[in-house]
Formats: sequence, structure tokens, C-alpha cells
Amino acid sequence: MKEFKITYFFDEMHYVRRFIHIESQEKAEALVRSERDQYISFTDSRGIYHELHTRQIRIIQISEYHRIDKNVKTKGS
Repeated sequence: MKEFKITYFFDEMHYVRRFIHIESQEKAEALVRSERDQYISFTDSRGIYHELHTRQIRIIQISEYHRIDKNVKTKGS
């Protein structure tokens, strides 16, 4: 499974991010398309519950996310 970041932009300053685990970029895109013009809900990484109607979204971005483990010390740290 890969991790993808989906960002829903309401306007230039307001957005919500959602992280999903799915097999490919194509399947992530298909998921977003299947959710068009309906209510979706999810809990973000901070534990905050979100419910939004995708019709109110101006832009949706999908990108593969490469999580960095902040607990691993690198050389020179």
C-alpha cells in the first residue's frame, strides 16, 4: 500500500488534508472521482473529524506522500 495526501481547497486560505492508504495513484484518483457531489467524512491525523460536501471544494490535489519518521536520528543530529 502507498500513502496519498488529498488536499481539499475551499479558497486561497482554507483547506483540509486527508491521508489515505491505497494501491496506486490511479485508485486514489478513482476514489476522489467517486466522491464527487456528495458528503464525505474522515478523521485527520490530529484526530479532528471532518464532514464536507465535495461540491463546495474549488480544487482537489492528490499526491503520493512519503512520510518521514521524525524519531529516527540522522548522522550529525
